[in-house]
Amino acid sequence: MNKVALPDTCRMLTLTAETAEDLMTANPVSLQDSATVREAIAFLIDKGIGGAPVIDEAGRPVGVLSQHDIVVHDRETVHYSSPVHDHVPPGSALDRHLQDDFQIEDVDRSEVRDLMTPVIFSVGLNTSAQKVIEEMIALKVHRLFVVDNNGVLVGVITALDVLRHLQF
Repeated sequence: MNKVALPDTCRMLTLTAETAEDLMTANPVSLQDSATVREAIAFLIDKGIGGAPVIDEAGRPVGVLSQHDIVVHDRETVHYSSPVHDHVPPGSALDRHLQDDFQIEDVDRSEVRDLMTPVIFSVGLNTSAQKVIEEMIALKVHRLFVVDNNGVLVGVITALDVLRHLQF
């Protein structure tokens, strides 16, 4: 077992942000609710993120899509078709080989709106930083979205954003 020596006095942490606007990352990347699952997977991988807000055509957040949502959807919906071999005699060696060694995946045409979590936890730009942290803890979420007075998504606050604003 490793032991860690602690200092005799603990230093206080100070949050340097006052409002949600101070904490947030502005202009977060987002997914359109009409994007396909394949497009969403590529988007999350390319951006190196584990989840993203889902917006409608007006830019209003309507849900959240996470890697977890995709895994659950995939587990529940992936189906495989039998190989089409019209010109292969049934029961032949080639027919058995095709059945044993190949699978053809049906392309999932589901849209993000079909598998997203249709709940948005959001705060306003002027919400106090303390209230933001209290909300994240109470809701047990890793991110809160920031919306303007018209309900349009303008930012995201993650647990990492909060940590960035802590100083000794």
